[in-house]
Amino acid sequence: MRKTLLGLVLLSVSILVQAQESVFRENHPQRYEVVKGDTLWGIAGRFLTLPWKWPEIWHANPQINNPHLIYPGDVISLVYIDGQPRLTVNRGQGGTIKLSPSVRSTPMAEAIPTIPLEAINAFLNAGRIMEDESELEAAPYVIGGEAESVVAGAGNRVYARGEVNDDVPAYGLYRRGKAYSDPQNGDFLGIHAQEIGNAEVLATERDITTLMVSRSRQEVRIGDRLLETEERAVASTFFPSDPQDEIEGLILDVPNGVTQIGQYDVVILNKGARDNLEEGNVLAIYKTGETVRDRIQNERVQLPDERAGLLMVFRVYERMSYGIVLNAQRQLAILDKVRNP
Repeated sequence: MRKTLLGLVLLSVSILVQAQESVFRENHPQRYEVVKGDTLWGIAGRFLTLPWKWPEIWHANPQINNPHLIYPGDVISLVYIDGQPRLTVNRGQGGTIKLSPSVRSTPMAEAIPTIPLEAINAFLNAGRIMEDESELEAAPYVIGGEAESVVAGAGNRVYARGEVNDDVPAYGLYRRGKAYSDPQNGDFLGIHAQEIGNAEVLATERDITTLMVSRSRQEVRIGDRLLETEERAVASTFFPSDPQDEIEGLILDVPNGVTQIGQYDVVILNKGARDNLEEGNVLAIYKTGETVRDRIQNERVQLPDERAGLLMVFRVYERMSYGIVLNAQRQLAILDKVRNP
């Protein structure tokens, strides 16, 4: 009996190890030195068939607060710990340690990002979701520019009317975008506010505030709203992960207004924090299967959905979220489906 139980335990361990090893690519390296220009996604793809699984493979070190920051010059190695494959990092400071900057004073800004740096601006300028329409309507608004101009850009003064916070030295300028309802149940989800730029407060008299436009992505127009800027997470702190729960969602829109979606485009999803979606969660994108005619049975049949890409969620609101497309095997479009990878 004991031999049987021992055999079952050994078999279970063997199956577990094989399952973990199958996560690794067939021709994965035994070690890799990080170089400037690398990304976490790209490095994980050298070792793993499923790059977003790397937190499960990394060797844990409970003394490190953030295990997901690595730097140029770090050497990633594949080792076996208690018979299980793990990725570790050697910083050349006396041993192999967890992926973290805590053992040295390298600024966090030098950590390699999850995705290419050129793609980061796409989500930094995505805008924001206003889930309470009254909050947007109550925000101060631009009533004009210097010399009675109706549009303004960086370096120009603008005037806004409404209550501003005396403790806020600068505001974000936003333009009301689309209001979204959930195509699956009709619930109101929120309003997309497109970021136009930033403006510094110069003076306030009664309910009129004078501001200097410090940065503009588009011309500032009458009616644009002033909102306190949201805190933005540093891109390098994002690390891909599986969602906690099953997700069955849709791509609602693309902030820049295009209809065909490709790699590093930002998309708006109809799922958010209430669905236990978190920043860094990876979702697979599916094209709805085509409807074809079965000439034998003389009826129309819908083909299965086709997997067409991957996205990573980078900003989560209660009912909606923003994602960035990591890869696309074919052109994507609004109302494509998103699911657990």
